[in-house]
Amino acid sequence: MAKSTGKAPRARARIKPEERYQEFVRNAVELFAEVGFDAGTRELAQRLHVTQPLLYRYFPSKEHLIAAVYKEIYLDRWKAEWETMLSGRDLPLSERLQNFYEDYTDTIFTPEWLRIYMFAGLRGVDINSRYVANVENLILVPIVREVRHELGLTTDSPPAPAETELFWTLHGGIFYYGVRKVVYGLPIALDKSQVIANALRTFLAGAHEVFNSPASAGPGPA
Repeated sequence: MAKSTGKAPRARARIKPEERYQEFVRNAVELFAEVGFDAGTRELAQRLHVTQPLLYRYFPSKEHLIAAVYKEIYLDRWKAEWETMLSGRDLPLSERLQNFYEDYTDTIFTPEWLRIYMFAGLRGVDINSRYVANVENLILVPIVREVRHELGLTTDSPPAPAETELFWTLHGGIFYYGVRKVVYGLPIALDKSQVIANALRTFLAGAHEVFNSPASAGPGPA
């Protein structure tokens, strides 16, 4: 009888724990972006064709899974150079802000970023509150400081509420451009660069009135 010359099939290579972890996180990002935070570990396990006990080795609870998604989408994509981009006074402020918002929106205007952010707000998941704190402290406060410097005002005191809210309005308007385009799929006549430039021109032109107004200090004592 002739001997078989066929080779036995190779056993499937074991996936390293760190690779499996990243696979789980990537799929969790896709799941939450598609259906929101009503989905949990059971749905993720079904999607991955693994058992829930295996998933629990990496994420003991849904909260651990959400924390991993937050890190993947919102922390790991945050660029330290944005802070330098805003504060580097070798360029005019308008140019710095244009460069920043171009790069920032290139990062966040993706379906998973925007959809997860909106789903989190609807379900009361604390992704939004944590990220909003970063936006205010690391983007808006530096912008207020640089506008004050541009206007010859002190940069030592904390931002007044009216100053911060002015640039929340700017930031929110640019953010909503992405929601309309990416999440709603609406046609928008102007391209992103022009929208950003128009918004910056308007807000910077009017900033001196807000920043020099007594009302910018907020309400006085009752």
